[in-house]
Amino acid sequence: MLRIPVLAAALAATMATTLAMAQASAPMSREQVKEETRRAAEARELTPAGGGAAPAAKSTSKSTLTREQRKAETMQARKEGKLAPAGSTQHADVAAAKQKSSKTRAQANAEAMEARKKGELVPAGGGSPK
Repeated sequence: MLRIPVLAAALAATMATTLAMAQASAPMSREQVKEETRRAAEARELTPAGGGAAPAAKSTSKSTLTREQRKAETMQARKEGKLAPAGSTQHADVAAAKQKSSKTRAQANAEAMEARKKGELVPAGGGSPK
């Protein structure tokens, strides 16, 4: 007879825990999600689209140059041809594309087929071959 009250108490404790967990993991309302997102945006804690790195903290150091001084330096560097092109590797990419290959198409295909047989090709997406 003592078993029934003990089992009932254990069942009640289990049900109470399950109910509490269900309430804690209940889906948020649309308004709650918007509010949470707004707070994260204000705190600059949102990760950029595409899964990029989390935003870095802004620098607190102040520039010793005025805006006019920075502009003058940039214009001088531009006149002297010292500015890096947009993308910074643009000139290197163009130069590499213009280079002639030292191998024939047949040689390149043969090498690719050999690497494929050996399992040395890297799958699309940059993953590991194994």
